[in-house]
Amino acid sequence: MSVTISLEELLVWGQEASNFWKAHLEANPALLELPCGIGGTADVQAFVRHIWGVELRWAQRIAGLPATDMKQMPPGPLDTLFDLHLKAVEIFHGLLADPNQRWDETMNFDISAFPPDARTFTRRKLLAHALFHSQRHWAQLATLVRAAGFPSGFKGDILFTAALS
Repeated sequence: MSVTISLEELLVWGQEASNFWKAHLEANPALLELPCGIGGTADVQAFVRHIWGVELRWAQRIAGLPATDMKQMPPGPLDTLFDLHLKAVEIFHGLLADPNQRWDETMNFDISAFPPDARTFTRRKLLAHALFHSQRHWAQLATLVRAAGFPSGFKGDILFTAALS
């Protein structure tokens, strides 16, 4: 047994979280209208759009595909937003299954939010970032809905994933 945690395992952990939140938001659709403000979003639905939309954009970038403009991504409904996640996961699985993928290859991004001296990353680091980005935001959402009086029961800690032993 390897002591390392693989990107494949982190992807499964991320899928578990996304599946949880899709089911929870389907069962509690009023939560989608809850004011949010995280990442400049107005409500939970816009925040979920951000989470899954950014996931898709990173998947596309890492795969060398054109990144979908966030302005072109649908605002909803939830099933349509979840499709963004499913597309990202499909791309991630394809990348991870490719034995010729060069994970140490660097990619440069002229993204204004990044400092000029921090715009070059390996594919490996970009994938890890994409996966942790989503998990970090799911934890923020769990805190937001709990503070609003709607505890979700989200168990997003890596301790509770079936992806690792």
